[in-house]
Amino acid sequence: RKRDYEGFLCSLLLPEESRTSALALRAFNMCPFQIKDSITQKSTGLMRMQFWREAVEDIYCNNPPHQPIAVELWRAVKRHNLTKMWFMKIIDEREKNLDDRGYRTMQELEGYAENTQSALLYLTLEMLGVRDIHADHAASHVGKAQGIVTCLRATPFHSSRNKVFLPMDLCMLHGVSQEDFIRGKQEKNVRDVIYDIASQAHIHLEHARSFSKKVPVKAYPAFFCTVALDDYLCRIQKVDFNIFHPSLQKKSVLLPLHLYIRSWKKTY
Repeated sequence: RKRDYEGFLCSLLLPEESRTSALALRAFNMCPFQIKDSITQKSTGLMRMQFWREAVEDIYCNNPPHQPIAVELWRAVKRHNLTKMWFMKIIDEREKNLDDRGYRTMQELEGYAENTQSALLYLTLEMLGVRDIHADHAASHVGKAQGIVTCLRATPFHSSRNKVFLPMDLCMLHGVSQEDFIRGKQEKNVRDVIYDIASQAHIHLEHARSFSKKVPVKAYPAFFCTVALDDYLCRIQKVDFNIFHPSLQKKSVLLPLHLYIRSWKKTY
């Protein structure tokens, strides 16, 4: 609820038998996710990542460590027969990301999103009892859109700490330097970079929806996160792709209502 408010709200809309497991999954995800921003030395981050890698190994050996999230995750794994590989992909990708460097290309950012956000969605589908190729295809694209939007949303925070993680190929294409973001510049070429990145997220969402009729309705609750993505992409368009606009830092008060409507309509 505190660290992943949108994920928390989406989890509440899952069927009762999947809800507790989904919350455990979201809590687990926040642990390796937060490590990067809470350390001053990479070695500390590597040790924490190793703890979670060993915790997952122990969970699948039926011997979870005495840690609240790990215990809940063990119950979720037992209840839904979750695939171990997706947990390991999340940890491995977060570990690689401990190196403080930007993504060289959009494809690199999409690869990171696939191994983190999409992996989360694959596990959520398993919790819903859905093992379907079309649902997996949708999860891949929704996860990539989620990863791209997360990168955009974090840009003001990272810029304030003299860090920029936006794809370097797009920055070079528009003649934008990391310094431009660190200084909070709002020139057209800076906004053009943001436009290109946001457009790629939109393309992934449209692609995921293009075959929604082939996706089992049972899988739809896994994709309610698209509501928050639509909301952000709409808001950033309204401020002409000024990533530093104060309105983008505010929590969407209507998000719970929009999520409820989307779940009632049974669409994603």
